[in-house]
Amino acid sequence: MARILRSFHARGVRPLFVSVALAALALVPHAMMHGQSRLRARALGVPFTGTPGPLNAVTDVAGVEVGHATLVRGEGALVVGQGPVRTGVTAVLPRGKRWAPVFAGWFAGNGFGEMTGAPWVVEGGVLGGPVMITGTYSVGAVRDAVNSWFHESLRQEIPWHQPVVGETSDAFLNDGQGQHVTKAHVFAALDGARAGAVTEGNVGGGTGMVAHGFKGGIGTSSRVTGGHTVGVLVQANYGTRESLTIAGVPVGREITGAERRRTPASPADRDGSIIVVVATDAPLLPHQLERLARRVPMGIARLGGTASNSSGDIFIAFSTANPGAAAETGATALTWLPNGDLTPLFDATVEATEEAIVNALVAADTMTGVNGNTAYALPLDQMQALLKKYGRLAP
Repeated sequence: MARILRSFHARGVRPLFVSVALAALALVPHAMMHGQSRLRARALGVPFTGTPGPLNAVTDVAGVEVGHATLVRGEGALVVGQGPVRTGVTAVLPRGKRWAPVFAGWFAGNGFGEMTGAPWVVEGGVLGGPVMITGTYSVGAVRDAVNSWFHESLRQEIPWHQPVVGETSDAFLNDGQGQHVTKAHVFAALDGARAGAVTEGNVGGGTGMVAHGFKGGIGTSSRVTGGHTVGVLVQANYGTRESLTIAGVPVGREITGAERRRTPASPADRDGSIIVVVATDAPLLPHQLERLARRVPMGIARLGGTASNSSGDIFIAFSTANPGAAAETGATALTWLPNGDLTPLFDATVEATEEAIVNALVAADTMTGVNGNTAYALPLDQMQALLKKYGRLAP
């Protein structure tokens, strides 16, 4: 199917059978589907600064694994509890499928949203498991399932755990009130998590999301600097169409044609939300990781995001260095970079955040959900033409 999709995308066609295919794969962890079915933003000529890692993904940070479970089924009028369903869950595992806490930091650009477990990340400076991302009404089910996963799937008893689950709302396309994400879906995302290429767009927690008035979802990117790697994964569901700016070009304002149409109750001018996960192999302490998380809004701002009043802009950063991060007692030897060495990592965070969001927009396909509400994909041919018009299209 990937070969067929590539042939369609090469001609700029967005095949209608994509939704059908995703529905058939509703319980398949998408991290097992290696590779990307379309060109990413950089390959389409969007100019970015910085040097990406080999995969240009959060999984360029050694040990990090990502998994998705995607639910797409039903059409037509909303029937709460039945659908249509356009949702899912994404898992980011800092050190793979094992109990191995890491140093972490947390920051909210605007707090109209939820990330469970954040108080202990702030207080203790430690992330004790995976970061999960889903739709607003599924946070509770995902949180409970994570604790069950350690016991039932890994057969590992852990001394403590406050699961970290972030959310953005997929109510424009999905029967959120139906709470369709189950324990089985969470296990599928976690068990199927892999290193390697990360599937983007309409997958996992990003399935029903909308960003800058276009179809949004999951995106990722990375940067290598000073011998260290910074990787970013986003669930983009924020921003207005008019504010969308790519490489300094007012793409959102100048889009024309069918993709400009807006259905009733369109999210084109909504506040929305965005969850951003920052991973690095640089040996940073919790307060330094919070400093990394505080740089995420600068990447969002490059694209026109403003952290509006009812936007949940919530970010978490972790380091895979220092395996003794979870020590309960006793003196523990640690390594860390002095603050004077952090500026390149700040730059990398900003750059990777920007590119991850554009990758989410580029990867996402048009999707129709509840009551016929439609989120149109960013028209890539127009994006390229506008970049060329303003002298910003890269070779």
